[in-house]
Amino acid sequence: MEALFNEWLWQERYWLPPGIGWKDTEMKEDEGHFPLPRDLICTLPLALVFIVLRFVFERIIAIPLSRFLGVKDRIQIQVSPVPELEAFYKYKSRRPSKSEVVGLVKQCDLTERKIQTWFKNRRNQDRPSKTKKFCEESWKFAFYLIAFTAGLSSLINTSWLWDQKECWRGYPKQPVSDTHYWYYMLEMGFYLSLILTFSRDVKRKDSKWQLMHHITTVFLIAFSYCANYVRVGLLVMLLHDSSDYILELAKMFHYAVWKRTSESLFVVFAVVFLVTRLVVLPCRLIHTTLLVSMEFYQPFFGYYFFNALLLVLQVLHIIWGRDIVRMAFKFLFSGKIEGDERSDTESEDDEEGEGGDAEDEENRMNSKLTPLANDSVLNNLTNQRSVNNRLPKAR
Repeated sequence: MEALFNEWLWQERYWLPPGIGWKDTEMKEDEGHFPLPRDLICTLPLALVFIVLRFVFERIIAIPLSRFLGVKDRIQIQVSPVPELEAFYKYKSRRPSKSEVVGLVKQCDLTERKIQTWFKNRRNQDRPSKTKKFCEESWKFAFYLIAFTAGLSSLINTSWLWDQKECWRGYPKQPVSDTHYWYYMLEMGFYLSLILTFSRDVKRKDSKWQLMHHITTVFLIAFSYCANYVRVGLLVMLLHDSSDYILELAKMFHYAVWKRTSESLFVVFAVVFLVTRLVVLPCRLIHTTLLVSMEFYQPFFGYYFFNALLLVLQVLHIIWGRDIVRMAFKFLFSGKIEGDERSDTESEDDEEGEGGDAEDEENRMNSKLTPLANDSVLNNLTNQRSVNNRLPKAR
C-alpha cells in the first residue's frame, strides 16, 4: 500500500516544482522540520477532542453566560399526539401541500385549519432554541479569538507577514516551526469537528455554503501543508480569523437582545470582512500565489490546485460580501439591522419559528402600522364599522 501510495499519489511532479525532488527537501535535525503528510493524521483525534471540549464548554461556560446576558427561549407549544400526522411529518414532508392536507383530513377527522396549525406547531417544536444558538456561536467565538490572538503573536515577527515575497524565498525547502505546526493542526482539527457536527448544528439559510466553505478550508489546509505552502496558509488562516470572532460575538449579543451592541459589532465586522476578504486577500495573498510565486519557481500541479481552492474561497467571500453590503444598505436607510444575511439568518424552518411565530408577526406588523395608527382617517375607518359597511369602496 505504501509503495502504491508513493507511486500514484506522492509523485514529485504533483507536489514539487520542476527540477526539484524529495531529496532536495531533506533537512537535518538542526535545520528544522519539513512538513510531511503523515503529520496530518493527528487532526482526526484533535477533531474528536474539539467535539468533547465543545460539549463541556457549552454546559459549563456558554449556558451560564447566556443566562447572565439575558438570553430567553420562547415557550414552544407542545402538539397533541396524532399518529397519522406524526408519521407523515417524519417520513414524507414537514410542509404538506394542499392536496395532501385534504387527504389527511379524511384520515384524522380534523379540519384543514387544525392540521395546518398542527404542522406549524410541530415545526416550531423542532426549532432550535436561542440558548442552543448562543452556545454554538460562543464556542466558535472562543476558538476564533484564541486562534487569531495566537496566530498574530506567532507571525508578528516573521518577515513574510510584511513582505509576501518572503513566502517563496528558498521554497520548497522551508522549515516549519513547532508553533506554526500546531497552529496548522488545530485549525484543521477545528474545521473537521465542524464538518462532523454539521448535521446536529443549527441549520441556517446558507448552511450549504458554510459546509462548502468548511470542506474547501480543510482541503486548502491539508494540501498547503503537504506542498509546504505553509507560510501563505498561515496568512490566509490569520486573515479569516481576524473577522470571524467579531461576527460570532455580534450573534451572541443578538440572541441576548443587546440590540445596539449587536448592531455596532456587525458594522465593525462588515468593515473588517470587506477589507480583509475582498481587498487584502485577492490583492495581496492571491496575487502573490498566482504571480509573485512564479518569480521563484515554475508552475506545477500543486500551484494550480492550491490557487483553484483559493479562488473557490474567494467566490464564497464575494457571495457573503454581497449579502453584507445589502445589510449595510438596510441599516443606512432603516436605521436597524434585521439579521446577518451571511449566516445568522436561519433556514426556512427557523424563519417560521422566529419570523412565523404569532408574537413576532404581531410585533412586526405593529411596528409597520404604528405611523398609520396615528392617521385620523385610518382611525375613522377602523372605529366606525357601521359607516364601513355602508361604504365598501372606502373600506
